[in-house]
Amino acid sequence: MNSYRNTSIIITNYNTKDILKDCIVNLLNLNEAKEILVIDNDSKDGSADMVKTEFVNNPEVKLFALDKNTGLSYAGNVGLENSTGKYLLYLGSDAFPKPGTISGMEKYFDEVENSKVGAATAKLVLRDGTLDMDAHRGFPTPFVALVHFSGIDKLFKQNRTFDKYFLGYEDLSKPHEIDLGISHFMMIRREVFNKIGKWDEDYFVFGEDVDMCYRIKQSGWKIMYLPQFEAVHYKGASVGIRKESADISPATAETKIHMMNMKAKGMETFYAKHYKKKYPWILNTIVLTGIRGLNLIRMMKIKATVFLKG
Repeated sequence: MNSYRNTSIIITNYNTKDILKDCIVNLLNLNEAKEILVIDNDSKDGSADMVKTEFVNNPEVKLFALDKNTGLSYAGNVGLENSTGKYLLYLGSDAFPKPGTISGMEKYFDEVENSKVGAATAKLVLRDGTLDMDAHRGFPTPFVALVHFSGIDKLFKQNRTFDKYFLGYEDLSKPHEIDLGISHFMMIRREVFNKIGKWDEDYFVFGEDVDMCYRIKQSGWKIMYLPQFEAVHYKGASVGIRKESADISPATAETKIHMMNMKAKGMETFYAKHYKKKYPWILNTIVLTGIRGLNLIRMMKIKATVFLKG
């Protein structure tokens, strides 16, 4: 048995029964976690019953079946309050750490020279072998967001001024500090929560990880990208709005539309909470109008796809 078992893994699930089962089996085979907490957000596909049936004899797997889908942040806090680990690994049901990743990151956190590292992520690899760059980002200031969504950053690859959205100037083969990762693979010290508080439940889904990372950095902690550790990510399997997982996602058209709206709402919530007071009203108006306009375009694409398939 690996000597490093101080991590509680918290998985928030919504209607991904089959992928969730594979996720739990992978974690148990790794034997690198203290406990696995599954927070089921009132799934309608039998996910909770599957966990009860398939893992009833495994004390490491703990199920918290909620009677209402109150969002990712709320579920994350349920996991926080019921876990016992020194470190908390927030993991999507569509994420599959490779052997040595969890224990290796735990050992990294334990080293004295890394005592100021409050959170970290591993190298996340998509099903097609490319990197999930959403786990390697800079904060979305108005300038950074404008440069990215206008496509200007594509013209200035690896430029420290213009390629900040995905921090494209960093060496992805070496450990380094980043601004933010994603809640589908984020290891956080319990001590961090003790100092800055829990997940902000104003976020239903999307934006909660940006907010958490922003608060972590504001409080003086570091967030690290650790490419020596790796996990496979079936990106977007539960929400259904990612092309990377369109073929395996069980999400309905209704769910996709809802998730897209929640994504826009998360962006608005983060901006209002952390940036709105820093910038003049005219810029705030432009940014918020841009968020809503981008969401409208994305919604039209989803509806067009549904219409063509129907």
